[in-house]
Amino acid sequence: QVQLVESGGGLVQAGGSLRLSCDASGRTSSLYVMGWFRQAPGKEREFVACISRSGSSTSSSESVKGRFTISRDNAKNTVYLEMNSLKPEDTAVYYCTADRGFFRTRYYEMDYWGKGTLVTVSS
Repeated sequence: QVQLVESGGGLVQAGGSLRLSCDASGRTSSLYVMGWFRQAPGKEREFVACISRSGSSTSSSESVKGRFTISRDNAKNTVYLEMNSLKPEDTAVYYCTADRGFFRTRYYEMDYWGKGTLVTVSS
């Protein structure tokens, strides 16, 4: 079992930046590919980014590529999502995930979820 707790969400103006954190407890998070999904009001949950167990490889969606960076600190059991050049369309609840597979991007394939943190980007 892995428990995931997100933090760092909030209200920011378009063009601004936020850094989300996800603290993992329970089974060592280094056993999992860690990722972020998001869900905007009235939309399906979508993949944002993920990072390999060692942190050496990452993948991100086209909509955030070049603006968002995922990283992890296995010593702290923490995953981060650095979000720059935020746009109003980035407004969503952001969820941290843990995956026993490898770089899967469908929400139903994730093994563990946090409760989410809300990011609101004003225009």
